[in-house]
Amino acid sequence: MKAHCLNLLFSLGRIHATPGAIDLLDQTGTNADELLRRHLRGDWGVVCSADARANKLAVVHGTRILSAYELGARRERLWIITEAGRESTTLLLPAEY
Repeated sequence: MKAHCLNLLFSLGRIHATPGAIDLLDQTGTNADELLRRHLRGDWGVVCSADARANKLAVVHGTRILSAYELGARRERLWIITEAGRESTTLLLPAEY
């Protein structure tokens, strides 16, 4: 399927995941690809309204984009950050920032 058919807002660049993020994904049985698709479509998860507004501007201006998702029964947070310039995207835990 072509990217324009998926309503993708930006490029992820190179994808990285920290050890903590990988462990959380494994423990909760969460598919990282689905979270990345949500991030790319502008579903920022549980970010505050100010961060959501900043993300909308970041899509246009090429600055950093942050999504936050709560995973598992304990609702542990996983962040996805796409860097300004779209060189890379990292899945990480807030404590690993």
